[in-house]
Amino acid sequence: MTARLLDGQAIAAEIRASALPGVQAFTARAGRPPGLGIVLVGDNPASEVYVRNKVKAGNDTGLWVDLQRLPATASLDDLLALVARLNASDRHDGILVQSPLPAAMGKGAAQRVFDAIDPDKDVDGFHPVNVGKLVQGRAHLKPCTPSGVIEILDRSGIAIAGRHAVVIGRSEIVGKPMAMLLLQRDATVTICHSKTPDLPGVAARADILIAAIGRPAFVGPSFVAPGATVIDVGTTPVSDRGVIERLYGAGSPRLAAFEKRGSLVVGDVHPKVADVAGALTPVPGGVGPLTIAMLLKNTLAAAEARAL
Repeated sequence: MTARLLDGQAIAAEIRASALPGVQAFTARAGRPPGLGIVLVGDNPASEVYVRNKVKAGNDTGLWVDLQRLPATASLDDLLALVARLNASDRHDGILVQSPLPAAMGKGAAQRVFDAIDPDKDVDGFHPVNVGKLVQGRAHLKPCTPSGVIEILDRSGIAIAGRHAVVIGRSEIVGKPMAMLLLQRDATVTICHSKTPDLPGVAARADILIAAIGRPAFVGPSFVAPGATVIDVGTTPVSDRGVIERLYGAGSPRLAAFEKRGSLVVGDVHPKVADVAGALTPVPGGVGPLTIAMLLKNTLAAAEARAL
């Protein structure tokens, strides 16, 4: 069996195209485009790439994207002051603070920042108000990556209702909200983590398996039931040539890409899972583009709600 690859790039393009008329209508009505403020602290290379992609996609969709940078030496108070200014701005309908934040800001800094963002502008869906609404099934702004996974499943014709979904990972950003969204679509949901006994055995009972732990190639074929749908949320840069060669083999296009760039983004799912699964999201080109598409959709929704 060779898994069907679920094309996140194509699905994301569909979502962006469907949002374009709404962006144009809002712009004509309000006399300005929906505004998205993105805050980037420091110079994390992966964050630079993610933010560059978000800015480009936003501009291409007709949004006004305002990238605000702070140096790695900025304090948490500096960041909170910037968030306060964006909260008070009439031009900014959505606010996103790129994570991770510099370690020097201290433990719990990210949550303090998420708490400080106006819930009506919280296009990441991380504010406690929006998390509470998500649990109750009435969120207006839902976390982008889990929402993107639902779009992948729906637009790929993969049924959710009545299926057993296993989520590996219990983060506040992906794992927990992912479980909530699946539960609201009538799936039976199991959340697994580092303390789960017989993790491969539990995962192998899933019809839909979602890996979101940030451990390259951790989920192997023994985790996957034949024909299951596997969603790989992991995106970990790997710079060890030996690891890439062990995963993909000598002469593979992925190894050639590594040789060209000096590193490669690897998902949580081992390449050999493609021999067992019925459907699989690639890395890159799977969930990542959907995360950005849902961010743009959330920004439009926030702008429209603020204009009422």
